[in-house]
Amino acid sequence: MDKKSLWFKVLVTRYGVDGSRLMDGGRTASSWWRDIVALHREELFSDHVSREVGNERLTRFWTDVWVGGVTLRDQFYRLFELSLFKEMSVFDICQLGWGEDGEAWKWRRRLFVWEGEMVGDLCLLLQKCEFAG
Repeated sequence: MDKKSLWFKVLVTRYGVDGSRLMDGGRTASSWWRDIVALHREELFSDHVSREVGNERLTRFWTDVWVGGVTLRDQFYRLFELSLFKEMSVFDICQLGWGEDGEAWKWRRRLFVWEGEMVGDLCLLLQKCEFAG
């Protein structure tokens, strides 16, 4: 998503932006844009798109494909459901600390042992990721 491109500026002007995401436009959106939004919601489009993390502030930790070829939400669904930080970016999660005892791991309830083991697996995957921060 090139924020300097004319196309992005047109879409922002027409539909608005929430953080780093274009808004869906609601009932006033064109049928073309409603179709794009529907594809995104049904994950028909995003299932076939991956993202290179150039600016980790624009990439959502759980819901964008940025490591391992699948979303972390899909790979670690139980942890996603329990997470208090569902909408945070890769940058924000990294800043909180994504080691096993990191501040990024805030849960709705205390984890079961097997869920804690999933956190360990996730942390191993994340050890391969390095960012400027």
